[in-house]
Amino acid sequence: MQAAVLSVKLKHLEKWNRQRQQHAETYAKLFKKAGLVGTESPVRLPATDQNSSHIYHQYVIRAQRRNELRKFLTDRGIGSEVFYPLPLHRQKCFDYLGYGEGSLPIAEAAAREVLALPMFAELRDDELRTVVDAIAEFYS
Repeated sequence: MQAAVLSVKLKHLEKWNRQRQQHAETYAKLFKKAGLVGTESPVRLPATDQNSSHIYHQYVIRAQRRNELRKFLTDRGIGSEVFYPLPLHRQKCFDYLGYGEGSLPIAEAAAREVLALPMFAELRDDELRTVVDAIAEFYS
């Protein structure tokens, strides 16, 4: 059954990937317009590399006061998600490696800051604008 469903969906995959890439470009423009891009910004957008492409299965930002921001978005009916709240080295199954709190500070900071914003092919520009406007309001 799943193979039958996926065989139909596969025909749309390239189009959906392009749409998510366009949404990522729109997010970047909206964040810049809102003044939320730069070294002093409380938000860091996904890094891009001109020598590769990204399909943006997820659009994950790094945000100061991430948990407060997430509640703020939720209170306004805007979905967001924290997919990896605990860095791998701090998960019980990796205790045997001996990494304690503070062993990998960059991974630990990322786990405290990452937030996935709405990202799917059918998003509309007004919905993207609503997300960024809410984030701008939170940090204002």
